[in-house]
Amino acid sequence: MSTHRSPAPVSLDESPQHPQHRAASDGELARQLLMGDAWATEEVWHRFAPMVTMLATRTLGSKTEAEDITQEVFHRLFRKAKTLREPDSLRSFVFSFAVRVLQSELRNRRTRSWLSFRAPEIFVAFGNTSMDVESRDLLRKFYRLLDRLPPRNRLVFAFRHLERMTVEEIADGMDLSPSTVKRSLSQATIKMSRWLEDDLGLAGLLDRKGGNA
Repeated sequence: MSTHRSPAPVSLDESPQHPQHRAASDGELARQLLMGDAWATEEVWHRFAPMVTMLATRTLGSKTEAEDITQEVFHRLFRKAKTLREPDSLRSFVFSFAVRVLQSELRNRRTRSWLSFRAPEIFVAFGNTSMDVESRDLLRKFYRLLDRLPPRNRLVFAFRHLERMTVEEIADGMDLSPSTVKRSLSQATIKMSRWLEDDLGLAGLLDRKGGNA
């Protein structure tokens, strides 16, 4: 990835936190983070890094790049933790940083796309089922089509169809109006439907994941 990645301040392999820390509400955790407590930094990572990694993996189609994105998200979040104004909205705060980093990465991808000749890597399967060779090939094709969408439209499309988020959830997470989300979703869906219409396998793949707008 072209963007500089800062090492994550903690690791998913760290030993589990004290049960009392794990039981803290998001609001309590945020308030301790703002006070600079070390345990809060580690607990924020343990609590939200899996969510960010999975979100990035499904959006980008790359586990390796998703791990880099996760490190960057939390590096930025911990640097700017004091900008959190509503401690009870910690999860939304983390999500907003993930959205911004993903948008930046997708813009960089489009800028350098003509320089890249590598095939997409193998990504996680939709759902919990294992993938055969044919399914992996379909997923590569699917993500190559997603690469053709503008960054915002791609995120909206991925959040709606791959994460099954509602329009209202997407609007809140991306700081957009519901009407803007609906417009972006419509634009992305029309283009993807046109590109998929000659490939029943790909169309079925999206339907199985939840393709209803």
